[in-house]
Amino acid sequence: MAPIIRGTRIVHDGWSRFLVAEVTMTDGTRLAREIEDHGRAVAVLPYDPVRRVALLVEQFRTPAFYAAGITQVLEVPAGLLDESEPEDGARREAYEETGVRLGALEPVTCGWSMPGISTEQMDLYLAPYAATDRTGPGGGLAEEHEAITVREIPLSELARLSDRGELTDLKSLVLVLTLRLRRPELFMAA
Repeated sequence: MAPIIRGTRIVHDGWSRFLVAEVTMTDGTRLAREIEDHGRAVAVLPYDPVRRVALLVEQFRTPAFYAAGITQVLEVPAGLLDESEPEDGARREAYEETGVRLGALEPVTCGWSMPGISTEQMDLYLAPYAATDRTGPGGGLAEEHEAITVREIPLSELARLSDRGELTDLKSLVLVLTLRLRRPELFMAA
């Protein structure tokens, strides 16, 4: 027998929805569990295999500031999925945040970002680009109050950041490590 959700109640409904679920476990134990619900998301690591660089963004993240006083988080372009196809969302986020137009995407996984609290599933991609694909300004959307700094970082430096534990955004770390596994030659110093 699988656990049963006997009911839910919404405690907040805004950008995210927060609810409390009343759960009966397989042994009959009754629990209340909080759930954050805002839908699917996408993240993509754009990388230039010729110049051996990748596009990441830095921005203020209120939860990181609240929890640890961190004013900027380095991360891959990412966001909530508004489209029916995650690939379209990944391309949109990359263009809005970094100004790069992406073609082919290399799927990595669709995984749970925080399965203990959130319903969010995130589609992760790698995406090659060329210098000529950077056609927009990037920086995010003003109406979403995004103050994004675009960073083109050598892949060898991303490897050093991940090795030193300084790439602290987990989706970004997963994508950098996946690219290192799939294309290790790109991370060697030129």
